[in-house]
Amino acid sequence: QVQLVESGGGLVQAGGSLRLSCAASGRTLSSFRMGWFRQAPGKEREFVAAISTIGGTTTYADSVKGRFTIAKDNAKNTVYLQMNSLKPEDTAVYYCAADQGMVLATRASAYDYWGQGTQVTVSS
Repeated sequence: QVQLVESGGGLVQAGGSLRLSCAASGRTLSSFRMGWFRQAPGKEREFVAAISTIGGTTTYADSVKGRFTIAKDNAKNTVYLQMNSLKPEDTAVYYCAADQGMVLATRASAYDYWGQGTQVTVSS
């Protein structure tokens, strides 16, 4: 069992930056692949970014590619999502997720553990 707690969300103007953190407890993240997802009001949860178990491979949704960066610090048991050049359409609740699979996963159903989410609001 692993518990995930996101932080770092908030209100930012378009073009600004935020860094989300996802701190894990209960298990070490070195054996977990991680993902970030987001859900806007009235929309389905969508994939944002994922990182492999060791942290050497990443993948991103086309909508955030080049603007967002996912990183994993196994020593701190934390995963980060650096978000730059934010747009109003990035407004959503952001969730981190963990799973003990080995390969990258972009489907929400592939992840067993989820955080409670952190709100990101981008004003125009």
